Amino acid sequence: LNTLIEQALATSPTLEAAAATLRQARETYEAKAGSTLYPQAAASLGAQRAGVNSAPSGLPDGERTFNLFNAGIGVSYNFDLAGGNRRLLESLAAQVDYRGFVLEGARLTLAANVASAAVLQAGLHAQIDAARDIVKNQEEQLALIRQRIRLGTAARKEELALQSRLETDRASIPLLETRLAATDSLLATLVGIMPSDTGLPRFLLADFTLPSELPLLVPSELVRKRPDIRSAEALLHAAGAQYGASLANVYPKITLSATLGSQALTTAALFGGGSMVWGLASQLAQPLFNFGLRAESRAAKAAMDAAEANYRQTVLQSFRNVADTLQALAGDAAALAGQTAAHENAVESLRIAQLEYTLGAADHLQVLIAHRQADGLRIAAIESRGRRLSDTIALYG
Repeated sequence: LNTLIEQALATSPTLEAAAATLRQARETYEAKAGSTLYPQAAASLGAQRAGVNSAPSGLPDGERTFNLFNAGIGVSYNFDLAGGNRRLLESLAAQVDYRGFVLEGARLTLAANVASAAVLQAGLHAQIDAARDIVKNQEEQLALIRQRIRLGTAARKEELALQSRLETDRASIPLLETRLAATDSLLATLVGIMPSDTGLPRFLLADFTLPSELPLLVPSELVRKRPDIRSAEALLHAAGAQYGASLANVYPKITLSATLGSQALTTAALFGGGSMVWGLASQLAQPLFNFGLRAESRAAKAAMDAAEANYRQTVLQSFRNVADTLQALAGDAAALAGQTAAHENAVESLRIAQLEYTLGAADHLQVLIAHRQADGLRIAAIESRGRRLSDTIALYG
């Protein structure tokens, strides 16, 4: 089972997509950080051929054509006075956290699904084996009844009753086999192989061991670490940062830029003396009449409110899931103990009925009834054990 889970984690397309989305979020954050936290520098190199006519201005020489070459470096920096850029980066960082928690949740879900499919497969194998044993026993009983009918010591109604029960139990086997085939296909898909692949192991219920102690209560701090809660918290953080960035848009923005370069009529003189040009510039921008900015802020506030409500709903749902699972585990334990005890009693009752039938103190119909009870409780005990294993996986997954 560990090998299958590791294989599923290594080959799952769902996990590959989640991991790629996480990498995208990280690179998006790095791109935004590189363009806002630090000054931006760019180099330029250009050439231009131009013509001017000085005659209309009353100057001599008339029309002239010349080349103009230039090279330079420009540096600019946006002073984030209102913190808008920092809040945008904070939002992108929260998106990275969110994608990380989504990936973590997908890994847990996949591992739990593989384990659940393995338990279901084991339970179906056990039910099929039990059903085949039941059919085999009933076929042997039917042969004995028919022999007794020929000897005149049994009634025809006993044969009909057992024949009806036999056909009913025999018909249940193909249905269980269909469910088993579907479970095998699911397990193959989860681990990344074709359903027709015959390399899947066959699990038995005896292969699985329940934890020696199952919790009656789960601390709230442990529940808070669930990926679904932490991802909802990250989305709330991102929405809050987006709201802060939208508020910063209404405050002034200061940009400082500087250029240093050279300009000449020939490439040879481009870096010579007297060709240097430079410039310094600053800009202060303050929105005056832009009602769209206020609307954007209100929209961001509404998005933050929605994220907060979704977070609270996720927390409530998570605690509900844990509570339901704990209650199910308690019920499973009681049901399994009861089913096991009932099956043991039914087996003992069947042994006594068979003994009384051999001694002539009971008829064969009583033996059939005892057989039916024991067989039904055997199947019920198998289902109870599988259900308890599945609910245990749900608690830890």
